Amino acid sequence: VCPAGEAGAEQRRQRRRPGPRAADGRSGRGTCWRAGARRRRGELFRDAAFPASDSSLFFNLSTPLAQFREDITWRRPQEICATPRLFPDNPWEGQVKQGLLGDCWFLCACAALQKSRHLLDQVFPPGQPSWSDQTYCGLFTCRIWQFGRWEEVTIDDRLPCLAGRLCFSRCQREDVFWLPLLEKVYAKVYGSYEHLWAGQVADALVDLTGGLAERWSLKDLAGTRGQQDRPRGWEHRTCRQLLRLKDQCLISCSVLSPRAGARDLGAFHAFIVSDLRELRGRAGQGILLLRILNPWGRHCWQGLWREGGEGWSQVEPAEGAELLSQLQDGEFWVEEEEFLREFEEVTIGYPVTEAGHLQSLYTEKTLCHTQALPGAWVVGQSAGGCRNNSCFPCNPKYWLRLSEPSELCVAVLQRPRKHPAGRARALVGRGPAPSSLLGKDHQVKDYQAVGLHIWKVEKRRVSLPRILSTPPVAGTVCHAYDREVHLHCELSPGYYLAVPSTFLKDMPGQFLLRVFSTGKVSLSAVRPAAKGASPGAALPSGEWETLQLRGCWRAGRTAGGSRNFASYLCNPCLPFSVPEGSSPRCIRITLHQHCPLSDSQLHPIGFHVFQDPGPWRLLRGFWADTQPHHGSGPSQQCQRSPTHWCNRE
Repeated sequence: VCPAGEAGAEQRRQRRRPGPRAADGRSGRGTCWRAGARRRRGELFRDAAFPASDSSLFFNLSTPLAQFREDITWRRPQEICATPRLFPDNPWEGQVKQGLLGDCWFLCACAALQKSRHLLDQVFPPGQPSWSDQTYCGLFTCRIWQFGRWEEVTIDDRLPCLAGRLCFSRCQREDVFWLPLLEKVYAKVYGSYEHLWAGQVADALVDLTGGLAERWSLKDLAGTRGQQDRPRGWEHRTCRQLLRLKDQCLISCSVLSPRAGARDLGAFHAFIVSDLRELRGRAGQGILLLRILNPWGRHCWQGLWREGGEGWSQVEPAEGAELLSQLQDGEFWVEEEEFLREFEEVTIGYPVTEAGHLQSLYTEKTLCHTQALPGAWVVGQSAGGCRNNSCFPCNPKYWLRLSEPSELCVAVLQRPRKHPAGRARALVGRGPAPSSLLGKDHQVKDYQAVGLHIWKVEKRRVSLPRILSTPPVAGTVCHAYDREVHLHCELSPGYYLAVPSTFLKDMPGQFLLRVFSTGKVSLSAVRPAAKGASPGAALPSGEWETLQLRGCWRAGRTAGGSRNFASYLCNPCLPFSVPEGSSPRCIRITLHQHCPLSDSQLHPIGFHVFQDPGPWRLLRGFWADTQPHHGSGPSQQCQRSPTHWCNRE
């Protein structure tokens, strides 16, 4: 498919084209222009959608933050210190530090941005004016990944303070402000700062990377060490594997309920694994040490490997002194056995390459092929519950087609029904979230217990009851009350049926099914059976393959215009293949404009299909006989999604 945009029209509209829209629906660039005008008048931007008031701080005054209600003031960074900076000169200066807010789960996820310049630029678009710039206007924009897309969120830089200092998150050097600004952006997305009290590190990692995160239970790992019958996949989940992953991705560990007599770490608290070292002891034994960062920023560890502890007698003095010299505020060393005993869970974010692809935690292969489709469980129609229910086949179903042996990660991401409810369900923060945070609806969970199962199918027309009564080739161990559940598997080429489900039937909800694969993969929804068809009847043939390709027109590079221009060949070329077969193939191709413009401001667009290999031969041309509403070129249409049907012999 070769999309052809109007380069000339693009250039003519460039000066009057609005900027990307923020999460509150306003144009981000237009907001900056208005803020710039205020700056010239001696004013700075004030975010009316997230004002410097109690409505941005509190939800229902149910957390310990309420006691500071009368004392919190709002200040801009230049009112807090003399020379504020957005980013530090060295990594330690920008290290996360928790304040009064119980959002250690979010701060641990923020540390992932310090490991990847690509992720940092994705969340913090570069080139924003800072406090020392002439164009500074008191406005900052960040991107947060929400249910399948990156959303721009604009805020002003007024931050909550107590006695003139930041009262929530801050960096080790308090003149560095990327972290408190990002925390404010996240609070705006969730509704208030109080909504961030307690949560899951994995959820925040997905929001900041657009990728995946896995949670490993250390109690299960410790209980199966050395056993031959441990669950499938546990042989990979060892502290030695963390040693390999430490430089590629964020690793966080959590304490949910400390064992009796060990209160050093606190309850419901998340930490950052900042380093791992494998040493050789004096007796020749192997020793694995983990360096842990407490977001509280203070020493809290009294184990064998504390400063002056007995553990250091097992290694050479020079080696021990070198490791102790690396400790910063809030950091401590812990040995593998202590780690498995004192901590209960590890959260690991999938590495993200510079090209934006995920890497497998198990094989380090790049999962460069990605597909995603939304879906919903509808009461009385497609909310069939788990496999114990007779109506399980009613659940939404999706075809997966693999053209080569592939390693896959398939995930089901739930859309929360409402923000306030989920925070008490979460496991880590500054102590358990009070049940009063939920108000009278505290019994209603934000997320359903969901699971995912995959079956291999051998032919196109299948009987669902027969297929779904057989064991799946892959599936989640159980249904879980998590925002996202996923499974990792290796599959051979062929067709597969994926079925996401809730544990209870008739439980409504929306979800996003995501597939990350090392090989080419197509994903499409199974069409529901015809009304009145018997349960054992074969399904009607559906759209077996749906391929989504993304691209962009960039002025001077890939915006070549229509076929009337010599620069036409500069346009993006997106290859796709048609499966072989004896019967004709019906193909539907749609080119969709992803832009925040209104329909009256769309670009005239079109596309053409050529056959390859050999000399390019036009199969079907997409030409419109009518003149566009605006722009030039009779071969284009001013539609958001022009569509073309063709037959492939």
